Amino acid sequence: MENRAVVLAFSGGLDTSFCIPYLKNERGLEVHTITVNSGGFSANEEKELENRALALGATSHRTVNVVEEFYQKGIKYLLFGNILKNGTYPLSVSSERVFQALKVLEFVKEIDAPYVAHGSTGAGNDQIRFDIIFEIMSPQTKIIAPIRELSLSRKEEIEYLKKCGVELSWESAKYSINKGIWGTSVGGAETLNSWGVLPQEAFPSQVVESGSRRVKIQFTQGEPTALDGVEDTPLKIIEQLNEIGSKYGVGRGMHTGDTIIGMKGRLGFEAPAATVLIKAHHLLEKHVLTKKQLYWKEQLANQYGELMHEAQYLEPVMRDIEGFLQDTQRNVTGWVEVELSPYRFEVLASSSPYDLMNSKFGEYGETNSSLTGQDVAGFTKVLANPLKIYYAINKND
Repeated sequence: MENRAVVLAFSGGLDTSFCIPYLKNERGLEVHTITVNSGGFSANEEKELENRALALGATSHRTVNVVEEFYQKGIKYLLFGNILKNGTYPLSVSSERVFQALKVLEFVKEIDAPYVAHGSTGAGNDQIRFDIIFEIMSPQTKIIAPIRELSLSRKEEIEYLKKCGVELSWESAKYSINKGIWGTSVGGAETLNSWGVLPQEAFPSQVVESGSRRVKIQFTQGEPTALDGVEDTPLKIIEQLNEIGSKYGVGRGMHTGDTIIGMKGRLGFEAPAATVLIKAHHLLEKHVLTKKQLYWKEQLANQYGELMHEAQYLEPVMRDIEGFLQDTQRNVTGWVEVELSPYRFEVLASSSPYDLMNSKFGEYGETNSSLTGQDVAGFTKVLANPLKIYYAINKND
């Protein structure tokens, strides 16, 4: 008999929930769902997703945890590079997709499924992020993207599910939420134009803390290794900062950027740990790296973030940039103090044994132990000489 198996990347949201009965009833396929947890689901939520997938008609369901791999092969380098897309967005969702797609393909190959499916629309980036991994790593597997192919609105998806006996209110499906350990994205009617403002209730976490709180983050060769003096793994510290920061509403923002397909896109996000860690890490780097290291790190990190965002993670140059970023972290060791307040945070101070602001060479604006005033006067004359020559010849400029 013809193999009619399709593996569906299942997040449990409206789009992928629609895909199960559609693929089964309208396309006559045997649907096998897989949820790749990149830090967005608890054990209870994983079980709920499995129950939902089976109730919607999936033949089987699998959950795979990819958090450790996501940190070691993705998040770590986003932190080393202090990467914020357009100076704003910590690539919370876009950085997850390649690791999710690769795990989906492992399941495809395990059950020898001729089809793979996802719930991406035809207007965003995720369709390309999934498709390109499938095209490169398994070109013989046929890709099905029902929402893209049918150009469905969210209301039309809800109506179809109702016909299938699935009750889902418009209010509960009003916002598209993608949650992971490096942050959560929020999309809805307000993000479809330039002037919309997401309401507080659109964000998965609500502000419950008032006043302020200081936290001290320890970094060892660029990675977070302790919080408030208590050593732990980088992933545990990220989880703790997400829990603490979300109660203050820190790390929220709106990002507008260029999509891979050339459109402008806008989304809300909530990424407490990512934004706090990136800013704290950047401060420490400014104290321990040289001027040239900081400059070239920024150039390559921006390129790394751009390639990650545009689904080019498998491009070999990414491994080259990772090697450079890793090497720059040799002296990025020390602690940084951060103060959290409702809807904001401030990076206060840092300390490191590798601090190039070491007072034995002087104090900025006060003393200089390695140069005299005469040395500086002579240096300034040499520095000015090329432009003195230029303006002597080009008097009218």
